[in-house]
Amino acid sequence: MLGVVLLYVGIVLINNGIARLSNIDNKSAAVMNIFTGLLSITINIITIVHGDFHTMDDIGDFYSAATGLLFGFTYLFVAANGIFNLDNRLYGWYSLFVAINSVPAAYIEYFVNGDWRMAIIWILWGILWLTGFIENVLKKHLSFVPYLAIFEGIVTAWIPGFMILTNLW
Repeated sequence: MLGVVLLYVGIVLINNGIARLSNIDNKSAAVMNIFTGLLSITINIITIVHGDFHTMDDIGDFYSAATGLLFGFTYLFVAANGIFNLDNRLYGWYSLFVAINSVPAAYIEYFVNGDWRMAIIWILWGILWLTGFIENVLKKHLSFVPYLAIFEGIVTAWIPGFMILTNLW
């Protein structure tokens, strides 16, 4: 299911970057954020429901679902802020929380799972989430963020998602 979610995370990051570069209003950009957020939450809740609390083998499923929900809530948070024109500072604090979680996630991917590709991807995701904190809480404008979102949409989500779906990862 990771490949499915990553494919849509790719397009939402690309959309968000393009929307910001093109001065497209937040309500228009919210549509793809809602679709991607709901898809991610649905898939990860299904994973949790089908998990087994009694065996250690399935703890990875819960970890994957928990980290996957960080994405789903990110996109729904962005959508709600855009639609209702809310104060983005709380989204910034949420982004810091997720950025901090990306550090142990990268560690686990590299040292526990032996997957250096996903470790790098988690680091890159953490950097993007950190920009959400810097821009929305610290109120520092970072002009590179839309380009970073597009880059990460392609390199950390779309390509890996497509490769996972085609069994090339």
